[in-house]
Amino acid sequence: MTAAIFAAVAAAVIMLIPAAAQQSTAIDLEGQADQGKVTYAKNCSHCHGPNMVNSGTITPDLRAFPDDKTRFVTTVKQGKNGKMPPWVDILNEQEIADVWAFVSSRRTP
Repeated sequence: MTAAIFAAVAAAVIMLIPAAAQQSTAIDLEGQADQGKVTYAKNCSHCHGPNMVNSGTITPDLRAFPDDKTRFVTTVKQGKNGKMPPWVDILNEQEIADVWAFVSSRRTP
């Protein structure tokens, strides 16, 4: 009888682990986006605007930026066509990932 109860509890715990992991991941991404908002405000908003759009400039509307993390990270690190400077020596990997989390969380379809 004890073995059956143990097995039932173990099965229930195993079924709950994916849900707990998903909830933890959602909280982590929210925290990452919050930190990215701070980094964006400090380093990006002067060109890209406080709301990720800066009308009348050559900067793209980041609210409509493609859902392409690799392109985003490459552009941030290497700059873009001499119009955007490279940030590889200014922002670390975590800061870039945080800004991506913020930008992608604010994307409009």
